Amino acid sequence: MQIKADPIIEVKGVGKRVSDATGELRILDGIEFDVAAGESLAIVGESGSGKSTLLGLLAGLDSASSGTIRLLGEDLGKLNEDQRAALRSRGVGFVFQSFQLMPHLTALENVMLPLELRGESRMSDGPHAPEDAVTRATRLLDAVGLAARTRHYPRVLSGGEQQRVALARAFVTRPAILFADEPTGSLDAATGQSVIQLMFEMNRAQGATLILVTHDLELARRCDRTLRIEAGRLRF
Repeated sequence: MQIKADPIIEVKGVGKRVSDATGELRILDGIEFDVAAGESLAIVGESGSGKSTLLGLLAGLDSASSGTIRLLGEDLGKLNEDQRAALRSRGVGFVFQSFQLMPHLTALENVMLPLELRGESRMSDGPHAPEDAVTRATRLLDAVGLAARTRHYPRVLSGGEQQRVALARAFVTRPAILFADEPTGSLDAATGQSVIQLMFEMNRAQGATLILVTHDLELARRCDRTLRIEAGRLRF
């Protein structure tokens, strides 16, 4: 008998509300779905539909107003901010539209940063020891075609090159889940296609779950499944 694995993400009855001087604004309402390990999922919708808000909730960057979200088996509503950050450090990678590279760090240092934050800047010696941070980051920069740019700072890299650094940084910790928020939104069409192809190739190579927010339906069709959000609710 085949045993079905637990979902890597479980979303049940999730809502998000904010209040301002005009009253309460409901951004998300009654969101429910699961994501299987290794699945690629696109979340699509018009600007202002709530898709990026949902991504932030899934990653524990924000808290839901109602409902529950389980990420990697953990109920995010029961974790404090530090605990959510530790969970992301252990199992989550991010790719953003705006790259979010540290301007004072080289490409290599930017890719190494998540490892250093996890205390893995140097690893044990020995013939069977895992890669140290420098070796792993260098290997990933080579994989994204930037072997000659490791010592360059973001200001001298093109937008496509910066997003490739961001991809290498996202995968350097070998995350179980990769969240990507409009990853080609700041790139021209040709560069964006190249970056997306690379992202899917790296994701398949590492076997990570991919959660992708986009308004690009052609890009969404490359994923295993698509969820559409309209006015804060899922539409099937």
